[in-house]
Amino acid sequence: MISNAIDRVPELVRKLYVLVAEFEMLFPGRAFTPDGHLVGSIGEVIASYRYNLSLHSASQQIHDAIAPDGRQVQVKATQGNSVALRAEPEHLIVLHLGHNGESTEVFNGPGDTVWSHCGALQKNGQRCISLSKLRNLMQKITPAERVPQAR
Repeated sequence: MISNAIDRVPELVRKLYVLVAEFEMLFPGRAFTPDGHLVGSIGEVIASYRYNLSLHSASQQIHDAIAPDGRQVQVKATQGNSVALRAEPEHLIVLHLGHNGESTEVFNGPGDTVWSHCGALQKNGQRCISLSKLRNLMQKITPAERVPQAR
């Protein structure tokens, strides 16, 4: 990875949203929201840098990375109001990606805490949880339960 690659992420995300706005202007009534793999991959690289995570190869079933202390970590990134899980991760980090390219930590704690508060299983095999619920759960997470930020 290029040494300053992570420093370019906010700038690239801002450019992405300039393109989204242009698409939406050209095609009124059609949403061009970046989602899925794109937002997920952005979140994973941000989390790997911020928490010193070692990323697994892409498209693993449950966990995206391993923390320096050996915990398996699932990283979720969203620009919306919720995230969806397919299975209970050992540890979960949820980031909100803003249109300005900045990301904020929403949740950083044990996966079972979140899994027990997720909604019912949907037809697509996922269980959703809102960011507001995650923020409330985060208030109960002790510093020792979090993956510490490295940067």
